Amino acid sequence: MTNTSTLNSVERACADPLRNGQAVTFSAVAAHTGLGRTTLYRDPVIRAIIEENRHRAATSATLVGLTDEITTLRAALETLAASVRRHEEQLRKLTSREG
Repeated sequence: MTNTSTLNSVERACADPLRNGQAVTFSAVAAHTGLGRTTLYRDPVIRAIIEENRHRAATSATLVGLTDEITTLRAALETLAASVRRHEEQLRKLTSREG
């Protein structure tokens, strides 16, 4: 069984890169905690903590990417809508002259 101090240290080692937008890796956690990578891989509780934080980082990156993409698509859609409105106005003017 892993002691609480070690678990807290691993949690902090995972939280620091997440806060800085960096990847959570076994190597980074090993360097931060002083534990060997073998220990990190073999201890099921520690490994679960690291894997959970790696998943959280990946999900966060995906959400940021999606947010950026939505923002870009929204701007493109607004530009397209303005162009369509301009064309509709030109068509109305042409139709009113002919009619």
